[in-house]
Amino acid sequence: MIDKIDANQIRETLQKSAAQLPDASTACPLGARVNNHTDASLQTDFTPLIENAVQPPQTDEQAVLRARELLASGQLETPENIADAARNIIEFGI
Repeated sequence: MIDKIDANQIRETLQKSAAQLPDASTACPLGARVNNHTDASLQTDFTPLIENAVQPPQTDEQAVLRARELLASGQLETPENIADAARNIIEFGI
């Protein structure tokens, strides 16, 4: 199979490839080539994130109603719950 390779074809292919490379005047110091026509900017659409941020948080209506009932009944005002609330305020703030 190697005997079927035409040296002229290899030479022509290499010359065509070399002609397509940018000239040395645009080479970087470490030998890398620079293509000044390439757009490497990152395209990011922040619209969905902004829309989510401006929407009010969803609330669990059942949990809110249950919490109101517990507050009204006084069941949440135990010494343990008061101590837990105080610790949370100290740790996480109001």
